[in-house]
Amino acid sequence: MKVERNKWQNNFSEWYNELIETAGIQDKRYPVKGMNIWLPYGLGIMRNIEKFIHEEMERTGHQEVLFPALIPETEFQKEAEHIAGFEGEVFWVTHAGHDPLDVRLILRPTSETAMYSMFALWIRSHADLPFKIYQIVNVYRYETKHTRPLIRVREISRFFEAHTAHDSFEDAERQIKEDLEIFDNLAKKLALPYIVSKRPEWDKFPGAYYSLGAEVIMPDGRTLQIGTMHNYKQNFAKAYNIMYEKEDGTHEYVHQTTYGMSERLLAAVIAVHGDDRGMVLPPTIAPIQVVIVPIPKKDSPYDVFAYAGEIAEELKTAGIRVHVDERDIRPGRKFYDWELKGVPLRIEVGPRDVEGQKAVLARRDTLEKFTVERAELIEKVRETLDAIMDNLYARAKEFLDSHIKRVDTLEEAKEVFEDRRGVVEIPWCGEESCGLEMEEILDAKMLGIPYPEEEAKIEGKKCAHCGKDAKFIARFARTY
Repeated sequence: MKVERNKWQNNFSEWYNELIETAGIQDKRYPVKGMNIWLPYGLGIMRNIEKFIHEEMERTGHQEVLFPALIPETEFQKEAEHIAGFEGEVFWVTHAGHDPLDVRLILRPTSETAMYSMFALWIRSHADLPFKIYQIVNVYRYETKHTRPLIRVREISRFFEAHTAHDSFEDAERQIKEDLEIFDNLAKKLALPYIVSKRPEWDKFPGAYYSLGAEVIMPDGRTLQIGTMHNYKQNFAKAYNIMYEKEDGTHEYVHQTTYGMSERLLAAVIAVHGDDRGMVLPPTIAPIQVVIVPIPKKDSPYDVFAYAGEIAEELKTAGIRVHVDERDIRPGRKFYDWELKGVPLRIEVGPRDVEGQKAVLARRDTLEKFTVERAELIEKVRETLDAIMDNLYARAKEFLDSHIKRVDTLEEAKEVFEDRRGVVEIPWCGEESCGLEMEEILDAKMLGIPYPEEEAKIEGKKCAHCGKDAKFIARFARTY
């Protein structure tokens, strides 16, 4: 059987929206637009992703906290640049019962302004630094664009944010490097290749000194941001008076960073690895890694259900997440359901398999089937799950690389967007006016410059718009 990816690539939007419901990820019918209900299967996958996040946070010395969802307007107002960035998309709480509130409250769009008045109370001395906390919470943004489950919503319900404070800019930079390493470890667990870009000045996070964004390329050639890291220098520390006592007794403002991710990680997994039959989940995060489908035959002396149960117990003991599908429906329907849900490996057992002490394995990623001896089953299942991880990453990496093209002129860039979409890299002088005009001409967004920067590759290049000497390679893409 051949893996088909026609609808996946050519009608991605329809494919994705349909799959979110049919595969049991979320229900979009809740009566508030852009606020969706997590269904058990979708939440199970998301929790498995979060397990890896918690492990990475623990490994790197971050401690988990949980802040309230409401922020007083007085705290929100302290950082002017931050407000300007979020004011148009916050939800306001103006009344308690029938009474208007003295101080209006906002539902957090992100937690800087909630946390940093507390940082000023908690951080006293150099001995308290570095200070590293994180939380996974709901955040709210009044999204006016077309909403899309997991991608563009009004309630981001699995929002991860890490906030750190440091005694120097250098230590904050070290933290950004650690964030990138955490992100890389997580992306490997999801078999997701990605690119990191340093955002242009006009598109950095409100209040940041600089921002980094990590993107994947979706089947339709648009990019999806799935992680951000920001170095704030002392911008928020000065607004919220977060100071520490140095060893010599003098006081100094802390340097701060943040790192954010959300359920967009799951959107990326669904989109990047899927095919026309549905999802293809990496074994690392699949709630069910192996599904066993017993195929009984009338008048057969062999009990396929008992045999399937024995295999399931063996797999469970070996630490593999397994489910036996004993529903009274045709095997073909069962195959269809589990392929839709992206279960990495299917085991089929019929009377012949019981008789010969064998089992048939079917891979979700390649749709290949092969027979194995019962005695070798555990070993073969483990090997196959590893092979699926490797294949998913390799296939996604090939797709990513083939959708990034470096050109020298705007004409070539336009052709690329018309032809095969993706990310276009163009020489840029670094001037904001040139960058914004190129966005207009290409009808695309500047993601920024590759991070870390590739200085050697722009020697002798001219800005694609104004013709001056290029200082950077700039990335442009149509984005979600």
